Amino acid sequence: MRRVVITGAGTISALGSSVSETWEAMREGRCGIGALDIRDVERLSIRIGGQVTGYDAQAHFNRQQISLYDRYTQFALLAAREAIDQAGLTFTGDLAASTGVVLGTSGGGLTTQDENYRTVYEEGKNRVHPFVVPKLMNNAAAAHISMEHNLKGPSFTVATACASSNHAMGQAFNFIRHGMAQVMVTGGSESMLCFGGVKAWEGLRVMSRDACRPFSANRNGMVQGEGAGIFVFEDYHHAKARGAEILAEVIGVAMNSDASDIVMPSKISAERCIVSAMRDAQIDPSEVGYINAHGTGTAANDKTECAAVAGALGAHADKVMISSTKSMHGHLIGGTGAVELLACIMALREGIIAPTINYEEPDPECALDVVPNEAREADVSVVLSNAFAFGGMNAVLALRKAP
Repeated sequence: MRRVVITGAGTISALGSSVSETWEAMREGRCGIGALDIRDVERLSIRIGGQVTGYDAQAHFNRQQISLYDRYTQFALLAAREAIDQAGLTFTGDLAASTGVVLGTSGGGLTTQDENYRTVYEEGKNRVHPFVVPKLMNNAAAAHISMEHNLKGPSFTVATACASSNHAMGQAFNFIRHGMAQVMVTGGSESMLCFGGVKAWEGLRVMSRDACRPFSANRNGMVQGEGAGIFVFEDYHHAKARGAEILAEVIGVAMNSDASDIVMPSKISAERCIVSAMRDAQIDPSEVGYINAHGTGTAANDKTECAAVAGALGAHADKVMISSTKSMHGHLIGGTGAVELLACIMALREGIIAPTINYEEPDPECALDVVPNEAREADVSVVLSNAFAFGGMNAVLALRKAP
């Protein structure tokens, strides 16, 4: 099977509008979560989120494009531009035909849906914009990236709730290593911080009103975020032949299902997924230096994930560093795994482990090294990125330092 490397990365989130800004925020342990600035926020009981503030669509897109692009699509396009620019690729001829797009999202064009439901039901109008359907489609971001960059290979969207991005990147990885594509643009995007999006999540009673505190005994729920993370995955020999800078190597993936409960996670299934990812990557638990945790800040997730890591890594679990960057950028739902992969690449390239901020009280059921509150310097060569979603759909990626 072919080796797969990452040659480009791009992002926009509450932590910054580029990879460099995001890494700086992660190094500093800076929190991007704050008061929400959305319509009808006073009708919400949850009024915080990892919002992309100061964003001006007109600075990046023309009027016609804005009429076609939901906010989640705009974020995906901006992150893709940064990633493809860094990779230094131009897609023509055979390369265009063998390059595709696989993205993850959960809500897709939820902002567009929210706006137009308001138009019809609250304002009583009988017409909506003719572009509403192509704007709200879950595959809109993947489609527009393919059109903007002339990518004619396999392109589609994965929607598996909070594991969407990891599933998407796992599929992109498999396309290349099995010879079905030369290059894949992959990652995820999400923008659910609108009235309807937040109001729906309120109903689950898993949201915090003040902060995201993964693994801390006084945690009180998750906090939503928004944004995108996009990467260029590339065949190793193709990248080497053109002299590309390699950010990291993708070495394994595993995906499975709890097949048990729609919202409660399974320790056995999560553990099995971690073990399967290490097996696919052909690595021993002792080689893993860092794990980017799913770490939502809910009691059910945090305790289950720590137990799964302990079971999968055995005695080495006490030596591995595990952190949740959701404490800084919030939970981007379908886009979260993509933004979190940036922390994994930072660990491999920069030797900096992003912290779990807002950690205040040790929890005996989360008794691992959660890198509390401050980033740490460490030389790691192998990392894992966990995603465990509602519906019991799990996906774990394994990365190695650039060859």
